Amino acid sequence: MNPEAAIVIVGAGFAGLCMAIELKQAGIDAFTIYEANAEVGGTWRDNVYPGCACDIPSHLYSFSFELKSNWSRTFSPRAEIQEYLVECATKYDLYSQIVFNTEIRAARFDEARGLWTLHTADGEAIMARAVVLGVGGLSRPRIPEFEGLQSFGGQSFHSARWNHDVDLRGKRVAVVGTGASAIQIVPAIADEVEQLSVFQRTPPWVVPRMDRAYSGLEKRLFAGIPGLQRAYRSAIYWFQESRAIGFLGEQRMMDLFEWFARRYIERAIDDLELRARVTPDYTIGCKRILVSDDYYPALARPNVELVAESVVRFTPDGLVASDGVEHALDVVIFATGFRVTDFLAYFEVIGRDGRNLNAQWQGGAEAYYGVAVTGFPNLFMLVGPNTGLGHNSIVFMIESQARLVRQAIEAMQSAGASSIEVRPGVQRDFNEAVQQRSQKTVWQSGCQSWYLEDSGKNTTLWPGYTFEYWLRTRKLRGHDFRLNWERDEAG
Repeated sequence: MNPEAAIVIVGAGFAGLCMAIELKQAGIDAFTIYEANAEVGGTWRDNVYPGCACDIPSHLYSFSFELKSNWSRTFSPRAEIQEYLVECATKYDLYSQIVFNTEIRAARFDEARGLWTLHTADGEAIMARAVVLGVGGLSRPRIPEFEGLQSFGGQSFHSARWNHDVDLRGKRVAVVGTGASAIQIVPAIADEVEQLSVFQRTPPWVVPRMDRAYSGLEKRLFAGIPGLQRAYRSAIYWFQESRAIGFLGEQRMMDLFEWFARRYIERAIDDLELRARVTPDYTIGCKRILVSDDYYPALARPNVELVAESVVRFTPDGLVASDGVEHALDVVIFATGFRVTDFLAYFEVIGRDGRNLNAQWQGGAEAYYGVAVTGFPNLFMLVGPNTGLGHNSIVFMIESQARLVRQAIEAMQSAGASSIEVRPGVQRDFNEAVQQRSQKTVWQSGCQSWYLEDSGKNTTLWPGYTFEYWLRTRKLRGHDFRLNWERDEAG
């Protein structure tokens, strides 16, 4: 293989599709996307639970180069986002370069040839010059290892693996967890179940979504007036971005957010006891702030009970909470989130000098702008460590990362090199700065969240403004990388 051998993209969600389009638009067509499932979409293909929708406004939660003028609502429902991704894959002729139903399980770098060998779940070996991992952080459901779960006689499943064969009508149902998925599921199923028990370990801060349908006139204006939709998108972006001022350390803004959230609780819930149970005791923003117009009203329904206790164990007839009370149940829905901080824990990656990426990340994942890791030439990640967000659209970050990866690949190809990798000192200095800056953010103000490792280290979120990330990654800093000229003995 020559220095311009194939590029492999793993995953066909927002990240993988964005990377493929970025390459195509730059005239780089020698790539293949490997997708473990039978269709594109990633998170929006997998999460088919009732009520699933985005919590970032529709016009911002989309590619900047592929605007959609006819979003149905201010916050897109899942099916519409999935349809949008299918349309993007079709428009940019990506289906011909996607291999579906093929899961990549491992990758090993051959130093002598400057090539990666990827191994599929079926035992196939795939050679590639460069690899881009677009697997995302919301792809591996997390179900705690509850005592006695196997003995439970009813049905149970995770929200991201919704079992549509289970009829919830007239059933005694439990939702375990009160995160972003749970607050969408609860209102969507509350009116069809006989009894709904919501198990809350820690209450989330919730603010109103203020969702509404776009009118036909608005859609026509977006489609017909040049620049209007882009200006509207820009206004949404800067509104979302302004919230980072508080998240990054301005306490007065967080106090204002908290006052607003408390007022929302008072307006939405009359029952004083229920109000107390849903009111958090930690600084707003320390955990993910959730948005919903109907979660609090759903909790106030007569057939819905908010159990402010954690789940201890399961029995054949239900579960026992931490207060010792047993709850009889027919169905249990785990809305317990994903293994977000376990970056690539299920995926074996062996780099230069036999380095094992998972072993290297035992103390917490680290990468250069979340994109590249020293010792792993030509291996790139999208939505990698410290690139998640608590306030704005991850699609904006994905576009910035895809552009940076494309530039790195172009730099390697134009130099006739076999590989490119970030310099060790550069990565170290970058991550030291990230952790130092993280200490001043609201995310490390004392609560425990999926943003942080058990040690308290932030490996998930970008501790800055998204426009700052965009500026820093807009042009590849050549001196941050080193090129290598190992020769491919096979040709």
